[in-house]
Amino acid sequence: MSTKLFDKIDRLLSRETGTIYKDPGGKVSVCLVYPNTYRIGMSNLGFQGIYGLLNSRSDVVCERAFLPDDDDIHIYRRSGTKIFSFESKRRLTDFDIIAFSLSFENDYPNIAKILDLAGIPLLASDRSGRYPLLISGGVCCFFNPEPVAEIFDIIFIGEAEGSLSEFMDSVRVSDDIKASAATIDGVYVPSFYSLEYNQDGTIDKRVSLNNAPEKIKVTHVRDFSHRMTVTTPDSEFSGMCLIEVMRGCPWNCRFCLVGHIYNPPRKKDFGALQAEIESCGEKKSVGLIGPSLSDYPAIKEALIIPGVNFSITSLRAGESSGELVSLLKGNRSVSIAPEAGTERMRKVVNKKVTENDILSTAEVIAAAGIETLRLYFMVGLPSETEDDIEGIINLVKKIRGCSAPGNIVLSVSSFVPKPFTPFQWHQMEDIGTVKSKISRIKKSLINVKGVKVFNDVPKQARMQGLFSRGDRRLVRVIQAMAKTDDYAAVCKSAVIDIDSYVLRRRSFEEQLPWDFIEAGTDKKRLWQEYQAALSLKPEVIA
Repeated sequence: MSTKLFDKIDRLLSRETGTIYKDPGGKVSVCLVYPNTYRIGMSNLGFQGIYGLLNSRSDVVCERAFLPDDDDIHIYRRSGTKIFSFESKRRLTDFDIIAFSLSFENDYPNIAKILDLAGIPLLASDRSGRYPLLISGGVCCFFNPEPVAEIFDIIFIGEAEGSLSEFMDSVRVSDDIKASAATIDGVYVPSFYSLEYNQDGTIDKRVSLNNAPEKIKVTHVRDFSHRMTVTTPDSEFSGMCLIEVMRGCPWNCRFCLVGHIYNPPRKKDFGALQAEIESCGEKKSVGLIGPSLSDYPAIKEALIIPGVNFSITSLRAGESSGELVSLLKGNRSVSIAPEAGTERMRKVVNKKVTENDILSTAEVIAAAGIETLRLYFMVGLPSETEDDIEGIINLVKKIRGCSAPGNIVLSVSSFVPKPFTPFQWHQMEDIGTVKSKISRIKKSLINVKGVKVFNDVPKQARMQGLFSRGDRRLVRVIQAMAKTDDYAAVCKSAVIDIDSYVLRRRSFEEQLPWDFIEAGTDKKRLWQEYQAALSLKPEVIA
């Protein structure tokens, strides 16, 4: 056992506020694991919410673990130390349940790394009863848990707050936890299903076993009154108290997962929001979380609460957001997301903002003295042309012209098609084309004063697309990535054709890996939306 690792975790714990320590005696023990580093995991509100929810039960003790930093992984392996929890320093194998919170597809390989360091077999079929029960939840489990289905004993489909308590009740009394769990809404037991494939690699059929339901319904909750439980300066938000204000989004952009699987939109009662802000303690640095905060009815009232330094995720370009800017003068930066550079492309993705909305909002932000305007764009969108890329460049130059002071920071990301959106059938663009488009944007703006351009890594976006629309066969890739980050080489050795997952446009008739999930969306309507988007060709709309 490495004392260096123990000491590092103790230093992190000493800087936390709100850490929960409980006597494990007579309680169901859960180790909640975030498959990325402490700094990233402690910035995740969903992870924090489940930590608080489980520990609110008198019969449960919930502790935390994370992917070690790269340097620490070598120490674990060299010293033979097994991954242990933060609070009690117990090994993961000493817990009754290990619960993974999955928010990003590119964290899937980290599941394999963590379990390898813990001495736990990755595949559920290789684990006997002497190992803890492995469960998972999080947004990735909402839309397509199949790439990790053979890892977990139980997966929560939807907002786990709605089914987790019932599940924990069953854990204490049931002799067959999987069978009991399968009767709970929103709970998926992967081993209760088998799949058969066609010769072309597409899914032929899916068979439910053990009287398991054919469809799993996404669960939603009305009450999401929880905030960040533990604050620390060692997270991305450096001690800020995060509070969720809204779930769901009314705008239904065609690329956006949030607007399709979290609906119907739910808005927190202002009284409840006030109470949560008050509960953050004397240090009132509060981050308000929601996909479209301009649509929160009481957002102005919230931002004028005295003695609080607010930060918000982003503003939607438009008149209503412009009115909020004056209330955010203390912020060093404000973000808006045009997503595309031309009116045509914004109509393709159903982004209901105009160029005038974007320019007027940028002008108001600059006039308020806010130092940095952050702009979010995507490249590789369906039907995108070189004119649309030029549109991004021209739009940024126009924004620069109407907001002379301050800095403009572009974040350019690669389009990744997501399940349960109208673009779920569409293919990604090849890496070379995406790189060329990003390079063109950077070169065209390099000499524009006060403008900086950052972009994602197209190769990583391709991996995200692979896992986003993948099936159970990809567990072989995840398993091999416990020892390497080169997913392309792993796919080649595992005879996995990446292009068939990411570069292939799918038909309406094809059975998709996630079709067994009832997310409240209608597949025919999504297809109609997709066709409507493709009909908006450059020659149709000038």
